[in-house]
Formats: sequence, C-alpha cells, structure tokens
Amino acid sequence: MARQIIFTSKAAKPSPTYSQAVKAAGLVFVSGTAPIEPETGNINGTTIQEQTRQCLNNIAAILEAAGTSMEKIASATVILADEDDFAGMNEEWMRWFPTNPPARQGAKLPARIPGLKISIAVIAEA
Repeated sequence: MARQIIFTSKAAKPSPTYSQAVKAAGLVFVSGTAPIEPETGNINGTTIQEQTRQCLNNIAAILEAAGTSMEKIASATVILADEDDFAGMNEEWMRWFPTNPPARQGAKLPARIPGLKISIAVIAEA
C-alpha cells in the first residue's frame, strides 16, 4: 500500500516530527491541526469560534492539497483546552457542517501552549 505525504503552504507548517496529512488506503488522515495562521505562524483568534474557524480553514487547505474536500470528512476528533468552550466550538462547527456532519469525538487538550484553545484531527475519503 503506497502512502503519500500531503503538504500545503496554505495551512500551518507542521514540525519535522509529523506530516500535515497522509493519504493511504483511499483515505486522508489529517494530523491534529491548531489554529495557526500560515502566513505568520501565530495563533489566530482569541475566541473559540475564531480558533475553530482557523483550524477548519487549515484543514480545508490540507484536504484540497490531497485532492478532496471538507464534504468528504468521515470522522473528526476535537480537542479542547476548556470544556466550557464546547458550545462556542459547536456554533462554528455547525456553520461548516449544517447537514450530514461527520462523526465526532472530543478530548481535553493539555494546556501547554498559552492561548491555544483547540486542535482538530480528521479522517476523510480521498
């Protein structure tokens, strides 16, 4: 089974220890994606809605580079620093997925990076 490493400059640059995404077995596995603005390398937004939007913009760019789209997402893992941000995250999420949303699970983000509120990983059809 061949694997293809996916990279785009239209999304946050990953560290050397992981890829933005890997395309394999008819799927695209997008790494946990933070709300990092590709142009500056800084966290974009102070609210959970703004940070969720930036995560999803980055994911959309990665999926486009892999030849697929947000509509093909089958599963997502949303990791929040603060569980109280769920409602705000979900508000923005529903703007992106108003019908037929992907399966989703959640987890708590370790508070290691000041200001970081969210990270999202997805699996999509290639």
